[in-house]
Formats: sequence, C-alpha cells, structure tokens
Amino acid sequence: MQKVFLPEMGIWDFWWGKGRIMVSFKSRTTKKWERNHRKRMEIKRAEKKDQATFNDFVENHPLGTIHQLYEWGEFQAKSSNRDKFWTLVAEDKGKIVGSALVVRHRLPFGKSWLYCPRGPLLDYSNKAESGPLFAEIAEIAKKENAIFLRIDPPHLKGSAPDLKGARTAHAHYQPESTLTIDLSPTEEEILKQMKSKGRYNIKVAQKHGVEIKESQDIEGFYKIFQQTTQRDHFSGHSLQYYQNILNTLGSKRAKLYLATYKGTAVAGAVITYCAKTATYYFGASSNEHRNVMAPYLLHWKIMQDAKAAGYKEYDLFGIAPEEAKNHRWAGVTQFKLKFGGARVNYADAQEIVYQPVWYWLMTHLKGIL
Repeated sequence: MQKVFLPEMGIWDFWWGKGRIMVSFKSRTTKKWERNHRKRMEIKRAEKKDQATFNDFVENHPLGTIHQLYEWGEFQAKSSNRDKFWTLVAEDKGKIVGSALVVRHRLPFGKSWLYCPRGPLLDYSNKAESGPLFAEIAEIAKKENAIFLRIDPPHLKGSAPDLKGARTAHAHYQPESTLTIDLSPTEEEILKQMKSKGRYNIKVAQKHGVEIKESQDIEGFYKIFQQTTQRDHFSGHSLQYYQNILNTLGSKRAKLYLATYKGTAVAGAVITYCAKTATYYFGASSNEHRNVMAPYLLHWKIMQDAKAAGYKEYDLFGIAPEEAKNHRWAGVTQFKLKFGGARVNYADAQEIVYQPVWYWLMTHLKGIL
C-alpha cells in the first residue's frame, strides 16, 4: 500500500491487487478529530468513593432511573447468582458524559451473562461516546466468560438505539409498559383525573378507618406478600431479598408503607425514589378485609407524601401491553388504571451476543443453563 499526503487535503491510501487499484481518503480534519477524541474520551470504573458523583450523573440524566444508581448494584450483588457489579463512566475532558451499571448473572459451567438494567445512560447517536463504553463491557464479558449482554435503556417504543450487532432480547426483566401519574397538579386535580371508581374506593377505605403509615415491619409485609403470590399465581423472592432492598438503598431511596385495618396489616408497598420519580416497586394485599379497599388509600397516601417531598411523578411500574390478551398482569392492570395517569410503552430490550453457540443452546434448549 502506498500513502500520499497532500498538505491542503489529507491522506490518500492506494493499494492494488488482482488487477484492481483501490483508493481511500481520510481528511486532515478527520484524522485530527479522531486523534484528539481518542485522547479525550476515557472509560473509568467508579468505586465506592465515587458513589455521590456517579449517582449525581444518573439522577440528572434524562434516562436515569433507580436501576442505574450505585446502591442498586450493591443491592443486586446481595441477590442469588448476582454477586458482582461494575459501575463504568465515560469521561470527555474529565466530564462524565455516559455511565453504565452492569450486573453479572452467574450460570452453570462457569458461564454468565451481563445485564445493564435500564441503561447504559448515553448519547446513543454519538458513536465516539458509546463505542468505547461498549468495548469496555465486552472486555468485562471476556474475563467473566459471559455469553451475552442485555440492555434496556428506557427509550420509548419505536425509538430504540441502532446498535451494531444487537438483537431483540429473548426475554425481558423490565416492564414493557407502565403507568405514570403526574404529581405536579394540586391534590384535587390529581384526584379528578382518576377514574370515578378509584376515587370512590379511596373514600371507602377512609370511611372504614384504614390507616396508612411508613413502617419497618418487613416481616408483616412479607406475610401478606406470600398471600398475594399464592392468590395471583406468581413467584416472589425470599424475605431477605426485600429486607436487602430497604437496607441497601436506605430511607432516602426506598420506603415501606403498610395499610392497617383494626390494627392488622392488610396491604403494603415498597416504594423506590430516584430523581423526580417515586416508583411502586413491590406490593401486597391480604386475603382478608378486601372490602375495605385498603390498597386504594395506600397508593393515594404514597402519592401525597411523594408530592410533598418534591417528586414530580408516580410510576406504577408495570401494566399489561395494550394489545395483550389474557395477560398475566390483567388484574393488576385494571387496579392501576383506576388511578388515571398516562401509559408509557418502552422499546424492547436488546442483547449483544459474545458466544453465539452457547447463546443458541441457552435460548433453544431450555434447562441446559
């Protein structure tokens, strides 16, 4: 290959073979930009001492959620088969421009897969920013023998980033649709936008004397949570899992609310907090005293407290997709819709495969991993 440099233009590359001459051109401006940008962009791993700075970036990023906070990685690392996490930042001239919390999920045979829940937080249109960060994750994947990486930044449906080598995920952890309630209007206006049955049920609970309080009684919550899983036919986690989310995130990031009727807990909710959003993360209701409509007053009280604390929206975290028929969330969706709000539909999760053969085995031969 022969290089020819023209001072006013740039570099022409000539090479030949099999009777053909090929030419490529790279301008001086392009070469200079690439050299300078490579020097400026740096991928670093945030440590515990960097937690405040890392979280500040997440909370101020338009895509930032609780799932990308440093504490979320600590919480996940206490869960079964999720014993390791990384917090990465992309810096341009010393300024953080992107971040990613990545959690390892262990698999048999020394394998694993990586998950970046509701992230990474990037300008996906800027390849110079996203490329180095995904390259760093690929290096982690190599060392951890990871089969694939799953990402699901909260882009709206139809606006998923175009990532080279990515495919639609074979499974989803995060809700495909959710319902958010604007907390910026007055309480009267928030009540007015609810369905009439929602407002009515709040009044029913008030008339029955249902009381709502913040609580530390995670065992009381777990008792009625077990009733909920048995009644609605879904699986939950161990008691320790729910204790971990409250202890690890701390009172600033997570709270437990219980609704009591005549001194007995009849409903509960674990709420997480990040940036402008309070999120209904876990919920439970007793098989007893269902006629007092405690869950409706419970959520109204949570909204009131979140609004008073300065949060701008309440995320009910997961409803059935609009087009879904006989969805397993149909019942809880009808409950949540009574609070009004706006439906949000998210883009599908995506996966980047590092080990194609193992990925095929994992997705086609259920039970092998």
